[in-house]
Amino acid sequence: MYSIVEIKGVKNGYRCGYCGDGWGKVSYGMWSHAMTVQDYQDLIDRGWRRSGKYVYKPVMNKTCCPQYTIRCHALNFQPSKTHKKILKKVKKFLSKGEMPVGQCDDGCDGEPMDSAFEDGRGMPPVNPVKMQQSQVERPIMSSNPEDIDEARPATSETSREELASSPAVKGPRHLPKPGEGADPRKPLCRKAKDLRKERRLQKEQRRQDGEALTSPNPTPNQPKSLEEFITDSLPDDLLHRLEVRLVRSAPPSPQFKASFDASYQVYKLYQMAIHHDPPDKPSESQFKRFLCDSPLEAETSPDGPEVGYGSFHQQYWLDGRIVAVGVIDILPSCVSSVYLYYHPDFASLSLGSYSALREIAFTRQLQKQSPKLCYYYLGFYIHSCPKMRYKGQYKPSDLLCPETYMWMPIERCIPRLETSAYARLNEDAQAGDARALKDLGRALVLHRRTVMPYAAYARKRKGSSDEKEVEQYANLVGQTCAERILLYRA
Repeated sequence: MYSIVEIKGVKNGYRCGYCGDGWGKVSYGMWSHAMTVQDYQDLIDRGWRRSGKYVYKPVMNKTCCPQYTIRCHALNFQPSKTHKKILKKVKKFLSKGEMPVGQCDDGCDGEPMDSAFEDGRGMPPVNPVKMQQSQVERPIMSSNPEDIDEARPATSETSREELASSPAVKGPRHLPKPGEGADPRKPLCRKAKDLRKERRLQKEQRRQDGEALTSPNPTPNQPKSLEEFITDSLPDDLLHRLEVRLVRSAPPSPQFKASFDASYQVYKLYQMAIHHDPPDKPSESQFKRFLCDSPLEAETSPDGPEVGYGSFHQQYWLDGRIVAVGVIDILPSCVSSVYLYYHPDFASLSLGSYSALREIAFTRQLQKQSPKLCYYYLGFYIHSCPKMRYKGQYKPSDLLCPETYMWMPIERCIPRLETSAYARLNEDAQAGDARALKDLGRALVLHRRTVMPYAAYARKRKGSSDEKEVEQYANLVGQTCAERILLYRA
């Protein structure tokens, strides 16, 4: 089985959905008629990404907003405080039916997308791949007096009349009765935060004392796993039932076909409400081309996951209807997130962030069946666009160096990206591209239904002027892929 691609070339001067400056986006693209999962895995590990069957790679040193491939180490992932809040928010809705009030906490008002419509046919890019995941939680005011620090007391010069007329005092103004001052027999007042700290220490001490009595070798509490936060803590008497179904989208499975219209209607509502598309823009054909069509061949392997490799939709069914869909690719080393859309009525549940956490948990589940499959790819990280930095919060994570194609811990990359939007992330000045093009003649081409090395093709086509074009393509895909992927030549 071969991958077959057709060069589309450099596309520049088109609208950027990240910086808003207009027309500084530059990328190289090719149309993929067919693609093996291993070839696509190798391509995304060189900075490529697909949108439908169009596979593109940002020209990093020329584009206005450099896009760095990012991956999360799924096995070592621990949810952050913000992630836990989102999981608890969904749990509260499922168990009690309480929907958070107001807009969603994760930037669903239009975070730029990294999987824009790059179909090679001049379609304008649409704002964002997971625009609902900016991960910034609003502060919540607690009604519990213990959670609020005491205010600084008024000075002795402050009269009762001044205090009563102060705009900071709300509600009925009951003035305190005159007294004799502090009771010297009682301890001084203490701040609420000091009292809380003392109670926590006392509670921890009691817990440790109890463990010492019951266990000869007490061990510290292990943090809850992601899976425990998602499912294990849910009560049995749920008010709402949420089910996540995995359906193969290419080739479409019977389950995918049966739910196609319901899924498309959610996508249409999402595009109109979140991206303000006119009703005729998110058409059925556009939906199919962007999120259903895929060049990836469905494959299985004895040491692979039971569901196989390829392109899938993860459908979130709430009480019997679809409320969100995560588009993913299952590859030899990773689960790659493509897109997420959801019903606007559930925007306040932060379904973008929630689905990412579910996809990380899904990656961990697949890894038990296929040890090599241990990463979760979030698409592109764009440090120059603040709204896209949320992806760095899924830790531990790496960014792909655009020059050596080696993975670097994101913490080591941030200082370089603070200095320059485009940067070589690998600190080793001697490191190079291990899969750099070395022999163009060995690149494979498909000409008149015949597979041949480029050297043989060039001899047959004496006087052909496409060497520079083919060399540019081979440099971008690398020697390994150039020797496996068939480049179509008319």
